[in-house]
Amino acid sequence: MAGWADQAGFLAGIDVEARQALEALTPMHVPHRTTLFRPGDAAQSFVILLSGRIGVYLTGRNGRELLLYSVTPGETCVQTTLGVLGGAPYSGEAVAESDLVAVMVPPAVFERLMADSMAFRHFVFRAFADRLSDLMFVLEQVAFVKVEQRLAHALIERADEEGHVALTHQELAVIIGTAREVVSRRLEALVSKGVVENERGEIRIVDRPELARMARADQG
Repeated sequence: MAGWADQAGFLAGIDVEARQALEALTPMHVPHRTTLFRPGDAAQSFVILLSGRIGVYLTGRNGRELLLYSVTPGETCVQTTLGVLGGAPYSGEAVAESDLVAVMVPPAVFERLMADSMAFRHFVFRAFADRLSDLMFVLEQVAFVKVEQRLAHALIERADEEGHVALTHQELAVIIGTAREVVSRRLEALVSKGVVENERGEIRIVDRPELARMARADQG
């Protein structure tokens, strides 16, 4: 996959020397549902995601999971950045939510790029700031936003062009930070209102405008 950095639009501003150092690394394929790291693991590399989606989860003492943030191409993982920069172990778990293509940047290469390339530093810290914003959004949602609104937002965000959402009730519960039973009850209510349908083990959005209205509803 020669010249992969040229295909990654988010690296457009990287200087020639940094681009050459990155393109010396070979992209790798990671299968769907692969666990990329677990709590307590040490960061082995800085990940540049070229395609696919990674979910980073936190598990509470009661065993309940919460989706902290997702990583898509052009974005970075907060925990990986902290691990490579400062040696902090992972506190969450990362799972490939689809097949991935990613470049694993070894710590030595990452440190050299951070020291020598202003453009690469800008990419890393801009993406890091974006992920912190995502974390603050999750905290705000769980603390202050009603379950119905969080569920509506999650359904719209994860639906394909035809309105299908290929997630289980448990997976939705993890994404919005609640219990599976709560999600099941809220989905039943949406079905009774004609907003969604349960279709062959997945959810199909029937009334997208109404679901979008619910996602935008005022808090409180």
